[in-house]
Amino acid sequence: MTKLHVPTRRRTYNLLEDKPIRLFGTASESIVDGPGVRFVIFVQGCPHHCPGCHNPGSHDLRGGTMSSTLELWNEIRRDPLLTGVTFSGGEPFLWADELAEIGKAAAEKGLDVMTYTGYTYEQVLEMAERDPAVRRLLTVTNYLVDGRFEEEKRDLTLKYRGSSNQRILDVTCYPNSKNAVCTKWS
Repeated sequence: MTKLHVPTRRRTYNLLEDKPIRLFGTASESIVDGPGVRFVIFVQGCPHHCPGCHNPGSHDLRGGTMSSTLELWNEIRRDPLLTGVTFSGGEPFLWADELAEIGKAAAEKGLDVMTYTGYTYEQVLEMAERDPAVRRLLTVTNYLVDGRFEEEKRDLTLKYRGSSNQRILDVTCYPNSKNAVCTKWS
């Protein structure tokens, strides 16, 4: 009698590389940091130091607490209510390699990824040309909120951003195209 071999299906997000990451904090089931119900990772460290920043405690590169990409992913994957993951800060592109790992796993689970940055999209594209980690994070990002917070342009009526100069871009076209478009929330 021939025994049938049933292949085991392994989800690649279980193969997430465990990397250390410095955090300002996290928020589970947020409804204000992007569309739907989101897990938010606030990284530690920011070179922008925007006056009026919502998270000034996140600026110091040596502050915050240490965690790991696997610890964070385990929190995310256990929550069935999540529709997305948001990377904020601090400056997420300082932790591009680590966040790209989490973003890849999130995408494979069907979650969308929103990344906030003080850089403009154009600056991130230039950085991606030189830095493979930035390229990977941008590749797994669906929505990019770009630009520094400008206190004189602060507007509490805006969705998912703090000042009117910031754009919410759909960057799912990257890396096939650099032609991001503003979302309906912009």
